Amino acid sequence: MKFNVVYNKFIPDYKETLNLIEKILLEKKLEFETFELSSLGNFGEFTFVIGGDGTLLNAARYYSKYDIPILGINLGRLGFLSQAKSKEFEDVLDKITEKKYTVQERLMLTSGDKVALNDFVIKGCNPSRTSKFMLEINGLFVCDYIADGLIISTPTGSTAYGLSAGGPVLYPTLDNIVIVPICPHTLNSRPLVIPAGENIKVKTVDKTLSVAIDGFDQIKCIDEISIKTAKHKAKLAFISGDSFYSVLRNKLHWGFSPESA
Repeated sequence: MKFNVVYNKFIPDYKETLNLIEKILLEKKLEFETFELSSLGNFGEFTFVIGGDGTLLNAARYYSKYDIPILGINLGRLGFLSQAKSKEFEDVLDKITEKKYTVQERLMLTSGDKVALNDFVIKGCNPSRTSKFMLEINGLFVCDYIADGLIISTPTGSTAYGLSAGGPVLYPTLDNIVIVPICPHTLNSRPLVIPAGENIKVKTVDKTLSVAIDGFDQIKCIDEISIKTAKHKAKLAFISGDSFYSVLRNKLHWGFSPESA
């Protein structure tokens, strides 16, 4: 079995984890190649990603076109997607080589050549004021939002910025898209969940949209943006038996009762 090992040089202490992973792979006489996040390539049948959830998002978008599963070794803060710790790597590797893991396919979104596993965040070019966003789905006018922005999210991204903006939590393998207004200037603006096959278009009155893709890539000051489901799906590998619901509890403290004083 051949492996890709991806690392993010801007993550503190990545070298220690990278050296450990390379050492174990060499000891087990497994073939691998190492890639820095800014210069990804494909050598193997499985990919390990060293970093946080942001690093994994970037790697997942790249390796989706090769239909290759990825697993994150978490060096970030939350580790919602990057599930394993560096000290667990040898046990994780044994389970991978023994095929004792599952793969979840995750829907992604696209606009032109841009792809998102989490979300497209659409705002006006002037961050100090609200904008009027016009939403169309399948060529039909839906509504106007007067808001700080709109989040067009996948189910995977529903636990990211969309959750902070008051959007719903979707089970990550669903084929749905979530549209969440950011700080809407009205009491009747609510998030909208639609089927994955819909084609979305967003415009503004002043024709100045600024778009962030998965919090990294940006498109600045465009007239409108069209978003639809991407051709490929990301493949995330899981080796633990934890369900999505336990991850919500453990990572986001979902459903915890308030502690008494």
